[in-house]
Amino acid sequence: MSQQLHDLINPVVTDLGYELWHLQYVGPASDRLLRLFIDAPEGITLEDCEQVSNEVSAVLDVAQGQGIRGTEYSHLEVSSPGLDRPLINAQHFERFIGERARVTLFAPVDGRRRLRGTIRSVTGETVAMDVDGNLLSFVIADMAKARLDPEFEV
Repeated sequence: MSQQLHDLINPVVTDLGYELWHLQYVGPASDRLLRLFIDAPEGITLEDCEQVSNEVSAVLDVAQGQGIRGTEYSHLEVSSPGLDRPLINAQHFERFIGERARVTLFAPVDGRRRLRGTIRSVTGETVAMDVDGNLLSFVIADMAKARLDPEFEV
């Protein structure tokens, strides 16, 4: 994802009182979906998503009119990252130290590509997780994907 696109959208989202959790393009360039995940301490409502969608859409329309590359999209979708939210960067992992996560790595660590355990620490770009009683560490750049793994009480 373009840093330029993030830098264009992030101030709009934060000025509205939300956190831009993640953004991604989905689909071919001819029918590209731009998906934004926003968060707030009190949670996200449908009205929050509508407000962000309207403001971001207006900013992107102006950017496209000015010929700023990387702002093209066919559809805009704004939603909450959810309880099993993606973990993309060190700040995301840091925020959820002590919580459970599922991580898939490009290359194995201690013979495992799929990790499921508790986030214990974050040092720079390295995350340490307790996986089945073993402390395993990986660099975020070596991560294919990661999500929180919430436990629900029955």
